[in-house]
Amino acid sequence: MKKISILICIILSLICFSGCKKNTNNDDKLNIVTSFYPMYITTINITDNIKDVEVTNLTAPTTGCLHDYQISTADMIKLSNADILIVNGDGMESFIEKAINTYPNLKIVNASQNIRENYKEQEKHEETSEDHDHEINSHYWVSPTLYIEQINNIKNELIKIDPKNKSQYESNASEYIKKIEILKAEMHEELDKKEKKNIVTFHEAFEFFADEFGLNVVAVIEREPGTTPSSKEVADIINIINEKEVQAVFVEPQYSRSAADVISRETGVKIYNLDPIVTGNNDKDAYINIMRENLEVLKEALN
Repeated sequence: MKKISILICIILSLICFSGCKKNTNNDDKLNIVTSFYPMYITTINITDNIKDVEVTNLTAPTTGCLHDYQISTADMIKLSNADILIVNGDGMESFIEKAINTYPNLKIVNASQNIRENYKEQEKHEETSEDHDHEINSHYWVSPTLYIEQINNIKNELIKIDPKNKSQYESNASEYIKKIEILKAEMHEELDKKEKKNIVTFHEAFEFFADEFGLNVVAVIEREPGTTPSSKEVADIINIINEKEVQAVFVEPQYSRSAADVISRETGVKIYNLDPIVTGNNDKDAYINIMRENLEVLKEALN
């Protein structure tokens, strides 16, 4: 019995040790794990063609936002072999504390560092809107301007961690930012001239997007995805639409549109898809392609 107890103690000690120490790999690659889809697309652009850097996404490409995501055993195994974890930050990744506690040597790169502090418009909205008593909104990437800040944050942190590849990180980030700037200019050219901009969105992913392009989000169907609005909430949204001459109701392709269908049926306002870029393929230009699709949808909806 005593031998069995000793054996159990040894096994538990080995488990704790392996959990707190990153596995050593024979290769010299820098192993980067990203928390979810938009961080993955950003990082593969910044690390493009750097041979000794490998990027893996932690969550499945169909996961969507990480509001209530529970980290799995498979996720922890990925992290055990990682040198760096790149996260959106500002509360998006609820599991981050567990990852830090389990792997204290894992370097965390926060793509949203200082964005909230620098975002004066957001501070103004928080002071004037009674609707901001919910958790922090950190869907920064949906705004091209704030997305560029995230690209720079990731690039700068990777240079600190891996200075030998500094020139490639800088070159890749600069090239990617140029593409985003072109996209941003195209979107402003089309959307700034629209006169009627009252819209209803599915959830709060588009707050920063709306701020950037002067859209007026008069109501949100689901404060949190998967939380079906009550009958009263639906009735309130219908009243707002009727009062404020809303141009469109937007849903997201990742979620059910059943509540939106009821609202559309009662008001006659058409439903459109607006993609928050949380799922998709692994193409480097996925962000740009999805955002251009969003632009085409908005051009039609706001006419």
